[in-house]
Amino acid sequence: MKKKKRLTLLGDILGCIFGILIFAVPFVFMFVNSLKDRREANLLNLSLPTEWMWENFKEVISANNYQILTAFKNSIILTAGSLLILILAGSMAGYVLQRRSDRTTRTVDTIVMTGLMIPPAILPTIWVMQGLHIYKTMFGMILVETALQIPFTIMLYKGFMNTIPVELEEAGYIDGCTRGRMFVKVIFPLLKPVTSTIIILNAVTIFNDFTNPLYFLPGNDNVTVQLTLYNFMGRYSSSYNLLFADVLIITVPMLILFLIFNKKIVDGMVAGAVKG
Repeated sequence: MKKKKRLTLLGDILGCIFGILIFAVPFVFMFVNSLKDRREANLLNLSLPTEWMWENFKEVISANNYQILTAFKNSIILTAGSLLILILAGSMAGYVLQRRSDRTTRTVDTIVMTGLMIPPAILPTIWVMQGLHIYKTMFGMILVETALQIPFTIMLYKGFMNTIPVELEEAGYIDGCTRGRMFVKVIFPLLKPVTSTIIILNAVTIFNDFTNPLYFLPGNDNVTVQLTLYNFMGRYSSSYNLLFADVLIITVPMLILFLIFNKKIVDGMVAGAVKG
């Protein structure tokens, strides 16, 4: 028995060490190199800087007429707008798909889940957006992010809906509640655990999205936080010290959010795995 406990403890220690190597070392690497001058940072090693240059962070913030502040504003608007639509549409769709079991619902469910496997098509999407006159607009970008994340969102809501007893709805209908009022007053408040999970996971994904804003929201005024990395990457030379400083600035907010609400993420995803 003692030998088994020792092996378990050894496994836990090795797991912690492995986790530190995977996650902490890259963060330390970026932090150390963000405080070096350009020549030292371009060597890309873990050695301490000869001179700690904290002004690198100030230079990143003031670059291109404080473009990073505009980028944060755009990313926050994009993330908040997408989350609002995802929560409203995803919760209602998950509710209907879970409670109904007819042929039409099963077909819709299959189509929605197919969205988890089919990658987005760049050029056709741009063509459609241009036809709708929403290309290079924040509204169009919000719709793109919503379309990409809606299958996963519906899947989580649908799974969590299994934990809500049908008897609650039946009691509400007996009391004269309409279907819409039932969802708003009874069902939706019970979805708080999975809604928290959806908010955090989708917020991190959308806020850190690099590729889609690059294709669907070009322009200096539309820049998002991830696209500010281009400020310090050139064709012939790069300022890795400023690049790493920029990465830290745009990563820390979502990292803090993830660490604070990590338990809610696990609880929300596990709750839908077991039918109540």
